[in-house]
Formats: sequence, structure tokens, C-alpha cells
Amino acid sequence: MPNAVRIIGAGLAGAEAAFQLAERGIPVRLYEMKPGKKSPAHHSDGFAELVCSNSLRSDRLANGAGLLKEEMRRVGSLIMRAAEACRVPAGGALAVDRYAFSDYITNYLRNHPCITVVEQEVTHLAGYPGITIVATGPLTSEALFDAISREIGGEQLHFFDAAAPIVLGESIDMQKAFWGYERGSDYINCPMDRAQFDAFYEALVSAECVEMKGFEQEGVFEGCMPIEVMAKRGYQTLLFGPCKPVGLAREGEKMPYAVV
Repeated sequence: MPNAVRIIGAGLAGAEAAFQLAERGIPVRLYEMKPGKKSPAHHSDGFAELVCSNSLRSDRLANGAGLLKEEMRRVGSLIMRAAEACRVPAGGALAVDRYAFSDYITNYLRNHPCITVVEQEVTHLAGYPGITIVATGPLTSEALFDAISREIGGEQLHFFDAAAPIVLGESIDMQKAFWGYERGSDYINCPMDRAQFDAFYEALVSAECVEMKGFEQEGVFEGCMPIEVMAKRGYQTLLFGPCKPVGLAREGEKMPYAVV
């Protein structure tokens, strides 16, 4: 298949790119290092594996994340088709059954007549005769990371990922917490007065943190910052960020000092 487009990585971006090209009759060679090799965060053999949250963020047209989803639907996105088929309740967000979501995308791409799946780790970018799309995401293997670094410069290349916490619903005291959001009732809110927030803040900035693993880097991605890192930037940082109480007062009560 000499004129095929090479796509490196069968995550969300690589899967969507392969689909859009193949649907237009353009042959694709989709390279994926799994199942032969996995990063420490990978668990399944399937494509488009969600290793962090199963939420794809807001599905409302009033914000950028929701608007992007609608634009993707209008161009026939495979990711959106799979998300709708595997959707689970999440209020105003679009969340999916991560295993069914991956299976849906994997089965579709593996059975597409214009897509050849190559289960192989790509370790260099040069030498391919056609177009290459690099879609390796934050879980790029070390060898490919080095190859990309040589092409664009190591100082311009950063990969970050994070783990989303899971809280058991029955562990939440709904006599203290309440449902609500300024555009609906999709979230459980835990209000705090000043003394409670002070204790919460002190616990965050003094808590023992998880030891970094060998494959992780120092530093954080500003767009997805751990709350304990944010707290260490200053007492008021959380009050104007994720703990901002504006619009989150219980009916008939004054606005709390902070809200989780």
C-alpha cells in the first residue's frame, strides 16, 4: 500500500484521523504499539483507550467543549458516534462506558476496507514514502518520544497526563452536600465556611504526595493542574479557581466561602 497515509497511534486523535481518511476512500496504515507494548497507564488492547476520566466534558452548546462536540457530530465523527452509542448518565457532560467505547471504535477500524492495522511500535519518523500523521498522545513510547524530539527539538515537546479520582456516592453526606450548578443540577457540591476551607487548604499544602514514577516528569500542564499544586500557589488561588463559590448557594442560604 505505497500511497497509504501512515498514522502513528490509535488513540482518540489517531482513530478519528484514520476514520475520516478511510471514509473518503484514502488508504490508511494505522500503527499501534499495543498489544505488544503498553505504557504503565495502558490496560486494554483496544484503540481509543480512555486511561483517565470516562468523561469527555460538557455536552452543552453554551461552552467551547460542547460546541466542539457538535461540530464533530456534523462531520460524521466516529468518536462522537461511539460516544453516543456507549453513553452513560453524567448530567450535562458526555461520559461513556470506556470498555464499550473502545470496543466500538476498535471493531469499526479493524474491519474498514481502507485501513490496514499494523501492530508495531514506531521508533523513527524518517523513511516513510507517504504522508505521516503523528497522533501518539501523552503515552508516547520512549523511542518515539526521542524520534519526535530530534525532529522538533526536545524543549518544544512535553507530554502530560493525570488520573481522575473516583468517589463512591454512598460516602457523601447529602445532609451537608447538595446538588446544583449555575446552569443546572449536574454536580454534588460540598460547601465550606472559612474555618473549614482553612483546614482543607492546610491539609492540601502539607499532605504527602504520591511519589513520581520513573516515566513521569516534573512539572505540570497548566490546563490540567493538580489541586495541591494549585493550592501551593497561594491561599486565594482555589477561591478564584475550582473552589469558587459564585452561583453555588443553597436556595434560601447565603453563598458559602468555598465549594468543592
